[in-house]
Amino acid sequence: MSFSRTGINLGTFFLSLRDLVLDKLKLQKNKTHDFTQCVSGSDYVFEVAENFTTAYMTARGKGVKLNDYIILQIGSESHRYQVDKIDYYSNPPDMWMALIKKVAND
Repeated sequence: MSFSRTGINLGTFFLSLRDLVLDKLKLQKNKTHDFTQCVSGSDYVFEVAENFTTAYMTARGKGVKLNDYIILQIGSESHRYQVDKIDYYSNPPDMWMALIKKVAND
């Protein structure tokens, strides 16, 4: 009888572990950060590296992570970039600088 009880407990354990892993993967989904209402040079700094396909961006705001997306207004068009590298400053802790690469708009 203890064997069947252990089997049920192990089954429940593995189902719970699977659910935990799936929930963690859902939380790691890339976020999109919209900077289209922000002012370049005031709210953020955008420096082109290669024909608007690669750029450096410095801004403030927590939560921007590697592989997240950033939407910027450049002229009359919005452009979508993906964070390729990011470093947060130590002071202030919500300021970051990132290498971003242009991707196709969805």
